[in-house]
Order: sequence, then C-alpha cells, then structure tokens
Amino acid sequence: MSSIELKQLEFNFGTKDWGLENINLSIANQESFVMVGPSGGGKTVLLKLMAGLYHPLSGQLFIEGQDFHQLKLKQQQALMFKMGMLFQKNALFDSLTVLENVTFPMAEVTSLSAKEIKEKALHFLEEVDLMHALDNYPDEISGGMQKRLGIARALALEPKIIFFDDPTAGLDPITSRKIVELMLQLKKETSATTVTITNDMNRAFQLADRIAVLVDQELIITGDKEKTLNHSDPRVHQFVRGLMEGPLTGWDS
Repeated sequence: MSSIELKQLEFNFGTKDWGLENINLSIANQESFVMVGPSGGGKTVLLKLMAGLYHPLSGQLFIEGQDFHQLKLKQQQALMFKMGMLFQKNALFDSLTVLENVTFPMAEVTSLSAKEIKEKALHFLEEVDLMHALDNYPDEISGGMQKRLGIARALALEPKIIFFDDPTAGLDPITSRKIVELMLQLKKETSATTVTITNDMNRAFQLADRIAVLVDQELIITGDKEKTLNHSDPRVHQFVRGLMEGPLTGWDS
C-alpha cells in the first residue's frame, strides 16, 4: 500500500493564469521523495494538497489507502495526526522557549502526562543538539538551530509521514548538509515517509530515493540521481544542471 497517492488531482486559486492539472503520484511507505522545480511553479501548493491542507478542485488524495476528502472530519483529523510538517519559515512560536515549542503541540494533541511530554521533548531536542538552548526563544538562536528545532517539533508527535518545505532555505552549504544528514538519520530511526521540497540539487540528490520536477503545471517523475541527471526532457535537463539557456529561460527561478 502506498503512503500517499494522488489521482488526477487538479487545483487552482480561482484563476486560469495558474493551476495544477492531472497530477498523478504514488509515494511508497518509508520512501524519501523530493520535489524540485522553478520558483512559483506550485511545489508548496502541491505539498499542502498532499498534506490535506488544501482541497483539490477534482481528483483524489489517498493517505494510507484512505480517500482523504471522502472521510468524515474526525477520520481526517486522525490521519492528520499521523503527519508532520516543517514549514519553510519554520512557523515557530516566538513567545515560547525552545523546549516549550516542542512540548506545546504534544500537550494539545496527546494524552501523555506532563512528565512524559517533557521527557519525550528532551529526547528529540537532544537528537537535534539543542539541549544547551532549552530556555532560549526562537529569535535568540541561529537560522540553522531554528531549522533543527522545527524538525524536533515535527518529529515529536512521531508522525508516519513528514513534509519538509525547503528545509535548507537561507542556510550556508555546510549547515545545509548537516540539516539533511540529520533528516536522514531521524528518518531512519522513525521509519517515516518523507516528502521534501528543495531547489538545491545537491541536497535533493543527498536526500532522495526518487525525485520529481514540477514544471509547466506538470509533475515529471525523474527517478534517482543518475536518471534525473540524464533525463530526456529538456526542461528537466536545464533545471537540474542550472543552465542559463533552454526552454525555462524567462522563468522566475
């Protein structure tokens, strides 16, 4: 059974200028799936469609074999509790400390005791090397530390599916590599399915079991690193190699 499956999904924001059309995709259980593509092409929208945060105009979203938008609200919520998301700007609670950022969601959605919640939060904060910053607030720690905090918070609820929206955006190359190594380590430990957006092809190749390029409203499944680099579509070839000339010239990428 697939972890996530999209069948003939279509979506737009009420305008004919832009939209996603006929998106078909199946992501296997425990797969690390990565989407790349020109900026403004709809990657984050598609990620939110996969997470059930947007309702498609047509088509179906299956989570663990269940037709998500045909379920009752309570059943949808039960599935969403199995999913975690790291937003591009982390979406941390500025008024809460590092420790509180991780404990708060658990207190809201689990029946664990306060002691159990704190122990679990400390475990994940130790995993992301933030034990020295428990009492700091998000604006008191670096961008890389904020990413690690976001990862700890996303993992603390032990989701079966984790969505990462450009997790290394704005980070230097060394920190970016460390963040991806951490993501891979924690993915292995939790056996989660991960879906990641990035425009950094080095990080995409580091992360992915399989890659897809979203371009011209079309999701092109390109495969692993070797297949992606040697893909026959000229748009894929230009994008993944960062070439100035080609069919994508003029895109805001």
